[in-house]
Amino acid sequence: MQCPECGGTHIRKNGKKQGKQNHICVACGRQFIDCYKPHRGYSDDVKRHCLRQYVNGTGFRAIERTTGVHHTTIITWVKHVGDLLPDAYAPDTPPEVGELDELETFVGAKKTKSGSGQP
Repeated sequence: MQCPECGGTHIRKNGKKQGKQNHICVACGRQFIDCYKPHRGYSDDVKRHCLRQYVNGTGFRAIERTTGVHHTTIITWVKHVGDLLPDAYAPDTPPEVGELDELETFVGAKKTKSGSGQP
């Protein structure tokens, strides 16, 4: 075994951390573990599937129930993809045609104070 910092071979054990054997180089004092495992994450296919479900209107917890991926993980993926999107388009000139939905509301006082119309 060699030190990843200086390449020295004079190495001693230096306890355990999170169940992994910790080593220390006598020459430079660098602490390290002998084998690093890459981060176990979700595959790109699983991420793509979850994001596709979100775009189609499925809620975060419903996606969690169907795929087994925690909902906060999905929220993080959505935020990350949102950061990659370009800013909203701001036109230089206002549009000539606009669309307006009609909404009719009543603002005023009640005619009677009781529910049946009787005083």
